[in-house]
Amino acid sequence: MTVPASPERPSLLTARPAGPLPGTQKVGGTARNLWLHALVLGWFVAEAVLVVVHRFVPEAVWLMVHVLMLGAVSTAILVWSQHFADTMLRRQAPGGRPLHVARLAAHTVGALLVVAGLLTDVWSLVVAGGVLVGAGALTHATVLVLQGRGALPSRFGRLVRYYVVAAACLPVGVTLGVLMARGGAGTEAYGRLYVAHVTLNVLGWVGLTVLGTLVLLWPTVLRTRIEPDADVAARRALPVLAAGILLVVAACAVGWRPVVAAGAAVVLGGVLLVGRHLASQGRAAQRGAWGFAAWSLAASVGWFAGSVAAFGIQVAAAPSWAAAQDAIGGLLLPFVVGFAAQVLLGALTYLVPVVLGGGPARRRRTEAVVGAGGAYRVLVANGGLALYLLPLPSWVRVGLSLVVFATFLAFLVLALRAVFVSRGDAVTRGDAVSGDDASLPAAAPSPARPPVPGAASLTTAAPPLGTRRGDAARAVAARRDAQARRPLAGAVTAAVATLALAVVGGVAADPVAAGVGSGVVGGGAVAGTGGAGVPVAATGRTTTVQVEAADMRFVPDTITVPAGDRLVVELTNTDDDVHDLVLEDGTTSGRVAPGETVTVDVGVVGGDLDGWCSVAGHRLMGMTLTIDAEGTGSEGSGGTLAAGDGTDAHHGHTSAGSGEEDSLAASDVDLMTHPGDGFTARDATLAPAEIDPAGEPVVHRRTLTVTETVQEVAPGVEQTVWTFGGTAPGPVLRGKIGDVFEITLVNDGTIGHSVDFHAGALAPDEPMRTIAPGESLVYRFTATRAGIWMYHCSTMPMSLHIANGMFGAVVVDPPDLAPVDREYVVVQSELYLGAQGASADDAKVAAAEPDLLAFNGYANQYRYDPLDARIGERVRVWVLDAGPNRPSAFHVVGGQFDTVYHEGAYSLPAGTAGGSQVLGLLPAQGGFVELAFPEAGTYPFVTHAMSDAERGASGAFAVAP
Repeated sequence: MTVPASPERPSLLTARPAGPLPGTQKVGGTARNLWLHALVLGWFVAEAVLVVVHRFVPEAVWLMVHVLMLGAVSTAILVWSQHFADTMLRRQAPGGRPLHVARLAAHTVGALLVVAGLLTDVWSLVVAGGVLVGAGALTHATVLVLQGRGALPSRFGRLVRYYVVAAACLPVGVTLGVLMARGGAGTEAYGRLYVAHVTLNVLGWVGLTVLGTLVLLWPTVLRTRIEPDADVAARRALPVLAAGILLVVAACAVGWRPVVAAGAAVVLGGVLLVGRHLASQGRAAQRGAWGFAAWSLAASVGWFAGSVAAFGIQVAAAPSWAAAQDAIGGLLLPFVVGFAAQVLLGALTYLVPVVLGGGPARRRRTEAVVGAGGAYRVLVANGGLALYLLPLPSWVRVGLSLVVFATFLAFLVLALRAVFVSRGDAVTRGDAVSGDDASLPAAAPSPARPPVPGAASLTTAAPPLGTRRGDAARAVAARRDAQARRPLAGAVTAAVATLALAVVGGVAADPVAAGVGSGVVGGGAVAGTGGAGVPVAATGRTTTVQVEAADMRFVPDTITVPAGDRLVVELTNTDDDVHDLVLEDGTTSGRVAPGETVTVDVGVVGGDLDGWCSVAGHRLMGMTLTIDAEGTGSEGSGGTLAAGDGTDAHHGHTSAGSGEEDSLAASDVDLMTHPGDGFTARDATLAPAEIDPAGEPVVHRRTLTVTETVQEVAPGVEQTVWTFGGTAPGPVLRGKIGDVFEITLVNDGTIGHSVDFHAGALAPDEPMRTIAPGESLVYRFTATRAGIWMYHCSTMPMSLHIANGMFGAVVVDPPDLAPVDREYVVVQSELYLGAQGASADDAKVAAAEPDLLAFNGYANQYRYDPLDARIGERVRVWVLDAGPNRPSAFHVVGGQFDTVYHEGAYSLPAGTAGGSQVLGLLPAQGGFVELAFPEAGTYPFVTHAMSDAERGASGAFAVAP
């Protein structure tokens, strides 16, 4: 028998004030209210789409975070916090349903305006959106305050204060976000705004709402008793939580980073006050009550507590506020995915069946549908997220992210299926009660049978001990508990298998990065042979040597070990880039991240061994290691008994010159071959610079994601290029003097990369630093001088990174730049061909012996697909020589330049009687030429270093009448 609800023990499912409340009938389950909850799912669908296409979307990381947090999570808070307040206060909210709908509409429009403003760099849209979002939150807080003032005293009524304080945090946090949208990333002021913004929005708006709601939602989900003093603990925790948040914001205001750690510790103390009772109720719940909703909610609180602790530590330990911004960027996944996304899915898994309504039987069916595979999904999501945060190879992390995303996406599929199941039941069965049984007024407490304090509204009174009925009930509970254990064991097995498959798939995609080579990893032979083939007996001793990878060197670079000894190398990477150690017998350390230490078991050493770092270009820069075996009487190559020939040990990100396959040569390429039907050259058209309508400098925000992509570079020739934004060269950026460029560099590669913008003048220490795979940084500079400027990866060896495609152009218009009819940009570069499909040959790069040259990344592409022009049109061609080694002498056959701009100045101003035949450029130099074509025809353009032109640095203009 269900225990009736009472004023001291409201039920989130059945408790109602006298008379129906707008927006709360059927817990939002009527057709006219269902759209409120569909709005949350709509944001979640948008988030899923973004995750799928994020590589092709600008500002993808920002979008994914804000569509989830500002869209789905915030909308859910506005919908359900009002419903829970109605339930706890048992009083209609001022303004009723119309005002609630108006708040939601203001928030939704505001969120969309913020997103649109950030994507289009229109700050006024961001301001308008921020005002709407802030106004909606303030109205929400005001309604809750007024609603509470007229309510009768109740045990849980004070929990509404959580929602009031949370709603007060959002307008301030949004205001800080609007200010950040104005620009300034990478500065100390921006870093302080960023930390305060995260604190108010994540810890305040979302965190406080979740903690206040869980006091009642958690025992309801578990169908267990509410702790007798849970409400008291929650009331005591709120001032603690609020004080901690204010302390962090104050630290940001005055610039004291250590105080942030103190504030985070205070917040964590408040979380533990609430969490202690949540844990107690979790232990008291029957095993069968632990479904997807319960496990997700529990995991989200765990991620929240851990993230708060890490947040305080990382900000306090950072050397500056700008560095703190980068440091806590690593907490985006724990905060957004581990906490916010999981708490949203856990709550919706419980609430969707309530919203869909129906009788008890129908609700049990929809609960079963939406919670299907719950334990498995929770284990995969949280296990995958935990593994992703470890320093694993890039492809392993990609596999883990896919399986985690799949578990979250499954909720959308199951929720949709639950809707069809519910609607089908309603049509085929016809409920005895029209609508939702939860919409009926709650039964009044019976004077003859007072409710048990702290009992949940869905629990039944326990049968008396020692009775036949009680024994039977306990036997049923025991059977259910045993039944619940069996699927849990299967879910654990399936989850472990899924995660293992993701890891194995990632390792297979890049074995060297995971420390797997074709040779022996870790040695282990019992005897070896010297260089003359003389057997070497194992001594039984072990020699352990500490080696550092530092400044592109192994220190020490020579190890002497008695022949027959087992050698163990403890390798520590103290550099700021990824390294590894590969020995000629195939033994490999795998990729070693900065600051990481690994142990390499070489095995019994029977002869001299050579070793090196196999990361592209590092061996040529001197990262070699020699193992000298004493007592072999030979200087020839040796190794362990199980040593292989090492011919496969250098794959992965090793360049072709390091010894995997034979590199292609220029003679292997037929430049007379047409690339094939449908070939389209890279668009060389240069779009006009963006202009602010008010005449203010424009802030150009771009995300450059480093990727490794197979790209055709000549007919039939494919190479693995390292790209900024998916293409080599990278995208062309354009602006005017005074404009600000705010570039977010995201490293999705497998080794360290960086970026250097010649168009900005600033200290290189922070913005040009090398970042490891999975990391990002913000590079901000102001364009103060005109010209066409190169940007490129500056990670050593720089020549190899540039040769592999990591370069691009920034055009900053001169103030007096005249309009023209057509404007093109061509970037000359060199191709040092590795094996088919491999990256550049580092030996060729070091020798400055390119196989091909190209304009815009593909040899002779504009011969196959010429640039367009018409007779008499003025055509401007911006030219950049990206090198890394060869100069350029840009010339148009049959044309004469009447204007030449070279390295920031006019060497031939317009309107003079003179002319020019070539624009000469050294590597990294640039300029532009202007000309008009006198008659129709095909006008080739080349570098007048003719051997280079014949190797692919040529194209053509197709001039029409």
